[in-house]
Amino acid sequence: MAVSQVPLPTLYDYYTSGGITSGLSAAQSYFTLNNRNITIYSGAMHYFRVPKEYWRDRLRKMRAAGLNTVETYIPWNLHEPSNGFFDFGSGGSEMTDFLDVQKFLKTAQEEDLFAIVRPGPYICSEWEFGGFPSWLLRQKDIKLRTSDPVYMKFVSRYFNMLLSLLAIFQFTRGGPIVAFQVENEYGSTEQEGKFVPDKNYLKQLRQLMLNNGIVELLVTSDSPTGHGSVGTIPEYFLQTANFAGGPEAEFDRLKELQRNKPSMAMEFWTGWFDHWSEVHHTRDNNDFYDVLDRILKYPASVNMYMFHGGTSWGFLNGANLNNDATDNSGYQPDTTSYDYDSPLTENGDYTVKYVIVKDLIKKYNKIQTRTPQAPTITSRRKYPTISVTGQLLLNDLIRSVPVTFQSPDVLSMELLPMNNLSGQSYGYVLYRKENLNISANATLKITGRVCDSIVVLVDGYLLNKPLTKPKDLDGFGYWRRKDSTITLTTQNLTGATLDLMVENWGRNNFGYMDQFNQFKGLWQGGVFLNGVELHDWHIIPLEFKKSWTNSLSRWHLPLERWAVGPALYKANFYVDVVEDTYVNMQNWHKGIVIVNGFVLGRYARIGPQQTLYLPGPFLTKGNNTIVVFDHFAAARHVYFSDKPIYKTLKNRRG
Repeated sequence: MAVSQVPLPTLYDYYTSGGITSGLSAAQSYFTLNNRNITIYSGAMHYFRVPKEYWRDRLRKMRAAGLNTVETYIPWNLHEPSNGFFDFGSGGSEMTDFLDVQKFLKTAQEEDLFAIVRPGPYICSEWEFGGFPSWLLRQKDIKLRTSDPVYMKFVSRYFNMLLSLLAIFQFTRGGPIVAFQVENEYGSTEQEGKFVPDKNYLKQLRQLMLNNGIVELLVTSDSPTGHGSVGTIPEYFLQTANFAGGPEAEFDRLKELQRNKPSMAMEFWTGWFDHWSEVHHTRDNNDFYDVLDRILKYPASVNMYMFHGGTSWGFLNGANLNNDATDNSGYQPDTTSYDYDSPLTENGDYTVKYVIVKDLIKKYNKIQTRTPQAPTITSRRKYPTISVTGQLLLNDLIRSVPVTFQSPDVLSMELLPMNNLSGQSYGYVLYRKENLNISANATLKITGRVCDSIVVLVDGYLLNKPLTKPKDLDGFGYWRRKDSTITLTTQNLTGATLDLMVENWGRNNFGYMDQFNQFKGLWQGGVFLNGVELHDWHIIPLEFKKSWTNSLSRWHLPLERWAVGPALYKANFYVDVVEDTYVNMQNWHKGIVIVNGFVLGRYARIGPQQTLYLPGPFLTKGNNTIVVFDHFAAARHVYFSDKPIYKTLKNRRG
């Protein structure tokens, strides 16, 4: 006679049966949730880096691995893209399809996961400007990440809007959120002799949360061995640790800083991110196993950063900057892919690390609850190669820009009077000077540094050499060179047009956020022709917003001699079965790829990233359009791949 087995409870059944009387508690040396012991097994996944159609799939994969919690940042720059305009998925911004954070939290709960929310206002995340909206830079002398009243006025307005939406999703109100992080890695702002972390700022953020009905556990995260408690206030917040290895030292230091409190890694780095021109980063699986095993053995709770990295769509990648003020020679922009060598790949596939996580949680987790069967992998295909059928030259684009500006001097994109006086956040800005008389062998000098790269044309002719090797970043046209010069012509020119097109490769996202190194375009000095400063510029923003790109017309067939220099190239393709794919840009030079009006991301021959992930939900059954904006020269075709491609170490030489 068969013995019937009692099914395991769901996570929510286990922790909420009998009613909810309390949330996540750190009042003792271990966590409790609703007065029941809990070890947090969490993974980071950012809703804004994953198509909403895939949220449930990724969350279910996390739960199937044994995780009980998902962690996410919240990016201010997406939710308030212009000053005073908010978008939480209701429409009106370029990224609106990614922004329904309430739906994300509901889906997480439906998939039997708790949630940790890290709302910032600063999030790092290798995300553009660390999540700050660039229009903050228009506020004179604003002091980011401090109790500066100008800064806090905007933080308060944003938090009052955001936290009112999140409050109803708290665990003690029947929702999934068990903890909120206050600020992020605030100890990393410490600059000896320059900046001391502002504890009043942390107190004000906490008060904003309390005022908006936030009652769940408040935490901070830093390196305990690196920063001690300089980025937290022990009596208000539980301090957690961020690290890649050496968990015992970090947790031991935590115990010294806050006695009789639970230990947790808010960021155990599963891999790492890529900068352009670097080698693609991976983390050894055995090393990953060893450190995660030691974390759980300690014992400690863990949030794996990242569990599913996803993609920094469009122009939204961040950058690192290790220098001060206007010296951005050490600037390092991040790639579009945020795969991070995570347990789930950029496109959601399982890896060896996923299996490791599942095995180790099963080994250490003493509380048995029901987990789903792991979903099947999402199918991918290599679509047939398609031919470029249309071209628009730079002049064609300029004629299509609806609003342009006149300025006596060059001006950063953030200070342009556009987007409801919020300035230009992303893309390119072009500085045009017409009716110039240029003598043979004339020299153009750009004082200061370009932020971040520049393409120079005279009468439509490209003067820069194409970006093909990492060492090219040391030459003219890039951030590493100060007071750079270029020869414009070998013959006398009358009535010439000079175009300087500057790309914003992504604003700094880490550490002391000195606003002066965040402006993009030409702003550090003047532009000189044979020693004489040029004035009276025509400034043209190229934002590549969807409505504008989709409205472009008068495409012409590429000429027999294809244009050299910035131009748009269009290719159409028919899809009968919609599946994920990758756009393979190995035969192109440098630029962006746009699919059905949406800016997919950046590409650069210098690598390491050579393909752009194109999720199936971005395609439609039937006709689709790919538009490529290349700075230097086009390929004749657009290629696809069914897997990501990276340049290898061998390709890094030169």
